[in-house]
Amino acid sequence: MSDQVILYSEQQRFKQFWLWAIILGAAAIFWAGFIYQVLLGEQFGNRPVSDVQLAILFALMGVGMPWFFYQMKLTTEVRPGEIHIRFWPFHVRPVIIHLHLVRDFEKVTYNPIGDYGGWGIRWGFKGKAYNMSGNEGVQLRFYNRKPLLVGSQDAVALFEAIKLAKELR
Repeated sequence: MSDQVILYSEQQRFKQFWLWAIILGAAAIFWAGFIYQVLLGEQFGNRPVSDVQLAILFALMGVGMPWFFYQMKLTTEVRPGEIHIRFWPFHVRPVIIHLHLVRDFEKVTYNPIGDYGGWGIRWGFKGKAYNMSGNEGVQLRFYNRKPLLVGSQDAVALFEAIKLAKELR
């Protein structure tokens, strides 16, 4: 079924200002330490690490961490009879949800922190969630497992595409 027509496609990235402020603020500390100690030759902090250790920390935290968060993306595709969800880089292949296993579904507004503990691939009392930003999505209820929430920036279009995909299967 992977060569079938795509009824809905959405790609999301982390775009919360506060998250990027924390990530870039932490990275800036490593940039400052690297520039100050390695490039300018001054001691950075009361108990400085060696230049090699600082260069490794700079590469991991000053460059690697922002790049890692920038590369993260949630791709949702609705095809006849199935939904493909891929949370890069954690999913090498998409998670395929067969719609014949879905009992019912609805568009929901939820509290990401209160209901699931935040954004990303999350588990909470209300089931599992795939979300990147915002507070809207489609809640899928299954016959044989806990509910799954698929976050979306256009939950109405996702809901309509799932309804059509379930009919086309």
